[in-house]
Amino acid sequence: MTLILGLDPSLSCTGWGVICAQGSRLSHVANGEVKTNARAPMAERLYQLHSAITAVIAAHNPDRVAAEEVFVNKNAQSTLKLAQARGAVLAACGAANLVVNEHAARLVKKSVVGTGGADKVQVQAMLKVLLPGAQIAGADAADALAVAIADAHLASR
Repeated sequence: MTLILGLDPSLSCTGWGVICAQGSRLSHVANGEVKTNARAPMAERLYQLHSAITAVIAAHNPDRVAAEEVFVNKNAQSTLKLAQARGAVLAACGAANLVVNEHAARLVKKSVVGTGGADKVQVQAMLKVLLPGAQIAGADAADALAVAIADAHLASR
């Protein structure tokens, strides 16, 4: 049995999801979203992300973490904010001595849906099949669960 924490880092709303992988069987453990106030100072927002993910790690004690790889936006400022949010979230994982596997968004979609060009609706529909009965907190939590599932599938190869 392996507990995997999936992360979809973002400054405005970081999604997280925990699944249990037992061989090829997957089950939902928990998920949520950490939303920050856009009007708050950057340092406060980053601290909030770090603290929240630290609490998730403490509550669920995952064996490893999977995060979506950073992608470069056309807007350099957006890319920088995303990188800072990822840094805060990954620092929480590092403080807990957790290995973080990073996966490209296209690989996550291919692993969960079967095609790297899948849209969010297709990913969310597949989550209902793969994690029946799971109450998913929102789109960012769904993305985080997809990252965790992709990590489980890729590790089983």
